[in-house]
Amino acid sequence: MIRTIKKQQMHELVSEEIIRYIADKELVEGDKLPSVDELVRMFGVGRSSLREALRYLEAIEIVKVINGKGIYVSDSGSYRYSVKVKIEDEKSFLLDILDVRRALEGKAVELAAKRISDGKIEEMKACLAEYDERKQKGLDTSVIDYEFHQHIYDAAANPLLRSVYDSIAELIKKFFSGPFGVKELFDNTYPFHRTLFDGIESHDWKYALEEFNKMMDIIEETIKEY
Repeated sequence: MIRTIKKQQMHELVSEEIIRYIADKELVEGDKLPSVDELVRMFGVGRSSLREALRYLEAIEIVKVINGKGIYVSDSGSYRYSVKVKIEDEKSFLLDILDVRRALEGKAVELAAKRISDGKIEEMKACLAEYDERKQKGLDTSVIDYEFHQHIYDAAANPLLRSVYDSIAELIKKFFSGPFGVKELFDNTYPFHRTLFDGIESHDWKYALEEFNKMMDIIEETIKEY
């Protein structure tokens, strides 16, 4: 299979530069990296891109950020043979995120089925209609797919749950931005968006949650088999 060339975001490029810096300097676990200000100047990037890169590297245990003290190398063995994070690392990373997503979004699905308003039902119908249209035309559906799941959190009407989700939203976006460089990787979850919505619309939270978990199972199996 010919793989799609991955379009990298700025924080991903910054992550690779930090990994390259660690390797070039032969830093080991416990060694301190330059400060945020110094890294911003070194790489010529914005603070937001750098912080996103650090969050990602911390999530996969390459660095550890200690508030008030600095940035330290967390694992000296994960980058020795490549400046890029290996496919196996990305698989493990995605599966870890999926565990968290199951818990957070699963609860959001349950609450949405119990609390969804008529107005939000119409918004989700319109979202699905656009999803269907883009799918039928063979267009990219990643953005509308992501939007569909945002509607679920909105419908759950729990500000604290949404706040927790927002704190890790950049990590969860990995599922919608072409993991492994393949945007169409999870296309086989498409039918479950409709059945999941049917459960939410009919206020049947058990059915909605069942369909959501089927979707998550497919994603998990696809990641493991890739």
